[in-house]
Amino acid sequence: MASVRADQLDASLARALSPLYLLHGDDPLLAMEAGDVIREKARANGFSERQVLTADRFFNWSELHGAGASMSLFGDRKLVELRIPSGKPGPQGGEAIVAFCKSLSPDVLAMVTLPRLGRRDQGAAWFTALARAGTVVEIYPVERARLPDWIAGRLSRQKQRATKDTLAFLADCVEGNLLAAHQEIQKLGLLLPPGELPFEAVRDAVLNVARYDATKLTEAMLAGDAARLLRMLAGLRGEGEAPPRILWIVAEEIRAIARVQDGLARGQPLADACRENRVWGEPRTTLVGRAAKRLARETLLGALSHAARIDRMVKGVAKGDAWDELLQLGLRLA
Repeated sequence: MASVRADQLDASLARALSPLYLLHGDDPLLAMEAGDVIREKARANGFSERQVLTADRFFNWSELHGAGASMSLFGDRKLVELRIPSGKPGPQGGEAIVAFCKSLSPDVLAMVTLPRLGRRDQGAAWFTALARAGTVVEIYPVERARLPDWIAGRLSRQKQRATKDTLAFLADCVEGNLLAAHQEIQKLGLLLPPGELPFEAVRDAVLNVARYDATKLTEAMLAGDAARLLRMLAGLRGEGEAPPRILWIVAEEIRAIARVQDGLARGQPLADACRENRVWGEPRTTLVGRAAKRLARETLLGALSHAARIDRMVKGVAKGDAWDELLQLGLRLA
């Protein structure tokens, strides 16, 4: 099985074209860009026809066999894209995928896209068949600490550069949302000339369109980054995010910590406890694991009671400022 990271894909394609590519990850921007690179290479190698199959719950898996077996009227080579948004093809789909991998034609190039799966799902026969048939492209999210360097690399593509302070400011504005970062970088390429970007010009260009990802809020909370937590809550409030959704995200993270804590108390290894409770990926696995070991049970129960009070505030049953209380809830866990 060949496996490459998304940032190694260009070099891999330059060496040879695999008969199948399995794109495996959760970041939509990086997955889209990896797919574009493969499509471009496929066209250059004569795969001029393209067929896209989306395996939703109404999908007929016989279409996959047909896509791999049917030839163009004009004898063109074909790129077959199979998208499995849920990451779970089911028994019938699993069998169809295994059969498809066994009968791949040299005139068909396959590209399969999946969300990131846990180790147990990666051990399924259909996933193993895909991995053995071609190249696995691992699409990892860009960690928050690496985001300024990632932005710098993207700016350099359009012959622009920025100071560390400017890069840190941009990273704060997009809060780990790569698609938002990509859009802001493109906008800077249109608005500002090549060369060093003045901080004031960058600030004026992006200040009013910062995009905050509510799902990243618990990352700041569990990392103990109070300043980032405050900034994200203020940004989400300014962008009109609904307090009930934020409360639900935070409360679910508290429950996940408690469940992992239960698993550790039963003697489960941390990795198994996280997987069993659907705590996936870094840095979340590390942060939840540390919190499960660090926080007392009484603290978690108190936090859930606090969340219940905030819920009553949101519904107008109790008095108080839900946004202020969300901050206090985050700080007590930080």
